[in-house]
This record gives sequence, C-alpha cells and structure tokens, in this order.
Amino acid sequence: MNVLDRAIAAVSPEAALRREKARRSLQIIQRFGNSGYDESGASHSKNALRGWDASSRSPQEDIDRNLHTLRQRSRSLMMSAPIAVSAIKTNRTNIVGVGLKARPMADREVLGLSEAEAKAWNKKAQREFELWAKSKHCDSTKTNNFYEMQQIACMSWLMNGDAVALVKYSDKEAPFMPYGLRIHLIESDRVCSPRSGGSYVNLQQVDEQTHNRIYNGVEIDGDGAVVAYHICSTYPNSSLQAEKKWDRVKAFGERTGFPNVLMIFESERAEQYRGVPYLSPVIESLKQLTRYSEAEIMAAVINGFFTVFVTTQRDTAELPFTGFGDGDGEQEGGSNYGMGPGMINVLAPGEDVKMADPSHPNGNYDAFITAYAKYIGAALEIPYELLLKQFGASYSASKAALEEAWKSFRMKRTWLVSDFCQPVYEMWLVEAIAKNRISAPGFFLDPAIREAWCRCAWNGPSQGMLDPLKEVNAATRRVRLGISTREIETMESSGGSFDDNVEQLRREAERMGEIGRLLEPEKDRDGRSEGEG
Repeated sequence: MNVLDRAIAAVSPEAALRREKARRSLQIIQRFGNSGYDESGASHSKNALRGWDASSRSPQEDIDRNLHTLRQRSRSLMMSAPIAVSAIKTNRTNIVGVGLKARPMADREVLGLSEAEAKAWNKKAQREFELWAKSKHCDSTKTNNFYEMQQIACMSWLMNGDAVALVKYSDKEAPFMPYGLRIHLIESDRVCSPRSGGSYVNLQQVDEQTHNRIYNGVEIDGDGAVVAYHICSTYPNSSLQAEKKWDRVKAFGERTGFPNVLMIFESERAEQYRGVPYLSPVIESLKQLTRYSEAEIMAAVINGFFTVFVTTQRDTAELPFTGFGDGDGEQEGGSNYGMGPGMINVLAPGEDVKMADPSHPNGNYDAFITAYAKYIGAALEIPYELLLKQFGASYSASKAALEEAWKSFRMKRTWLVSDFCQPVYEMWLVEAIAKNRISAPGFFLDPAIREAWCRCAWNGPSQGMLDPLKEVNAATRRVRLGISTREIETMESSGGSFDDNVEQLRREAERMGEIGRLLEPEKDRDGRSEGEG
C-alpha cells in the first residue's frame, strides 16, 4: 500500500477496502482484455483512436452555439463554390420547380358528398386558391407570389438551415384581392434571443415575463414545447443604422390553433428547435475543393504567359531592361525573337532556347473532381451525375441514380408541404369559408370534418424520363396489374392531373369530330358525293 492508501485505511477502513476491490477489478479487466465496443469504436488504447476524444452535448450546445458560423460559411459557399450552388439549386429545382400546385381533394365519404358534388367543390376551391396564390398581394412585401415564395423558402431552408414565414392579415379590402391573408418570409437570422445576435448565443437566457427558457430565439415551456418566437426588427449582425428591438410572437393562435410563425427545417435530433444548413457536413470538403480548383485555374493562366525562355551566359547587368516591346522591329539594346510559321531566329553566342513545360491543367484534374463529387454527393444524398450534370453512364446506372436522388427529393418535398404549403392552404381555406366565398358545412363544428375539407394534394415537377418509351410501357403494365393508377402515373410522369387530362381529351375529341364532319364531302339527295357520276 502506498502512503495515500495507508492514510485512507487509517481514517476509513471501508473506503480503503473499496479502493482495493476497484484496483483488483481493473487488473482483472486488463488481464482478460476489453469487452463489447471497447475492442472497436469505443477503444481508448488503439493507436488509431487514442487521441480521439469526441464529445457531444445537448442539441442546443452542439447546433445552436455553432449555427452562426455554419450559416456564414454555407452562404459563402453558395456565392463562390460551383458544386455547392449545384447541390442547393438541384434540390430547389426538383423539390419545388416552378411551384407546388394545390389540388383540393375533399374526403367525400366522410362529408357525404356525391362524386359530382366533390368534384365541383374541389374545382371551385382550386380556382379560389389560385386567385390568391398567383397574386403578389399574397406576399406581405408584395414582391413574390406564393409559388415564388416556395422557391425562396426552399433555398433559405437549405442554405440557412431553416426558413421562417410570418403569418399576417391585412385589414384593407381591395376589389382585386378579397383575401387578407399575407405571408412574410424573413431571414432565419432575425429569429434570435433578445439582446443577442452575431456569433454570440446565450443558451441560459430566460424570458423576463414568462420565465421560459429561450434557445436561439425559440421560447419553450417546462415541457419543451415551443410557445413563442423572438423576432428582431432588423438583422442582428447588420451594420446598417436601424433600431433593433425584439417582438415576442406566440407560436400558435389561442383561438384557432393555427401557427403564427412557420418554421421550416429538417430535424436530425430530438428536442432540436433550429435547423442545420444543408451543406454543414461537407463545408470543409467543398472549401478545399474550391481552393484546389482556383489553384489549378491560376496555374493554367500563369503557364499561358510563359511559353519560351532564352538562356544566356552573358552578364544580365549588361542587358538593359527594354520593357515588353511593341513587337515592331528589334528592341533597343537586344535581339528580337519571334515565333511563327517558317520563322528563323539567329541566336547570339552563349544563348539557348528553353521551352516551358506546362504541367497545368493537371491531367488527373477531371478524375479527381469527379471522385470528390461522389464523396460529397453521398453525404448530400445527390448522385454525382446530378451534382455535376453529367450522364455518361449506361441507362440502368443513370436510372438508378435518378431513382435514388428522388427518394431524397420526395422526402424534402413532403417536409416542405407539411411545414409550409399545407398550413398556408388551411389558413386560406378558413378565411374563404368565413367570407362565404366557399361553402363547407360543419367546417367549424368538428375537427374531423374540417380535416376532411382540408385534404389537399400538392403536385410538383416530375422525375423525368431517360427513355420515354420504356418508362411509359412500364407505367402501362403497372396500371394493368393494379399496382398503380392512372392518376398516380400522371402525377409522377408529368406532375399533371388525370381528371383534367380526361376533360381536355373529351373536348378535343368533340372538336376533332366537328372538324371531321366539316371535312366530309357534301352529298346530294341520292347519297352521292360531289363529283360522283
């Protein structure tokens, strides 16, 4: 026993006994080896893992404390890194495209409507919603219509980690816009804790009135539920002269239950209240790749200036500097050398010509960029073919890449619809029914009936076809086998509506029948056409 053990034994023999048992247990473990993950990922003795002291804390400490830096770097890449721009805009184009179109689908079985009544109601609701959605008056800033706001919200969500939309109502009625619902998109930076901003995030802040904890502008109650958002009147880190004050906006209306603030983000951890920028896992890789590309381009440009060198044994001090010359005749104090078809240059004694050996652009540059794009695309769930817009593989390989990418696009589209499009549609529908522009019996009486009236599908850009003939034949067989429907195939192939197509085809068939009758030769009373004997 050492001096410490003897001192402990003198004061507390029981504590000394526990120390001795612990020492013997450790010796047994060391003698017989580790167990479970101690031998692999959790090992602290292997050389590869000895210096790896990973530490993870709460989502607020891991995410919110670093969110400002992640946003700034993500925006910087969006402005300077081509592959980063491609990653975000490829998502935007495939998730939203020109806009997700609402297609009301009231549940006629729950509502007791006939097929014709449900169809008529859906058509009217769609026309009324288009009246609001296509107008720039649906935007509080009057700069974008609802479909353009979807694109901005999607881009902001991917670039900043989350997108924020404020729900407002206008009291001013206009003959061209019967609805007062307004959507105001703001940058996610403006949702922050009072008297904070920039890189400083106070995770211990408490609201002075409610005494609720505030995490990066999101106020939560004792159960962890979001109850309010704190929104700055301007950008917290802006250098513009503007008064900065914070407004506390309740997350949900007390009477309607509808959200007052739409927070659009993708959660990756439980009890997470702010989103992580889409490029966060590959920020370092994208920056290094951008630096490499810039270095290769600069090296190629520099090599373009240095083509031929003339070496001499004379003292360079004897050669006066003559500038770059104008290319006309000999330069003062020296010889004039040129390059051209059939040109002969006579060199002075002791002079020799050396050709520069350009090593840029690197012959492996394209292969390296492609390999790195695969590495980045795997983390972002985008195949490198889409990331680089190169489809040089076989049909089956390109088809598999598109199918894999569209799993991610569909998931993100569902998230965007759930967090943004559908809540806006339901708030608009409430106003339309309250103003008697649309009739929906029982809407305000039973939540189940209201849900049946609010059912809506959102059509967006389709996946596209690499070989239309093969894919149309496959769709035909799926419909015949009953594993798909014409409505589903129409939505997935073109993003359209099967019912609208049927109506249009009927009108075209009737029109073609009328044209066919007009083109038929006139017949006389005996049934003979003109020109017949």
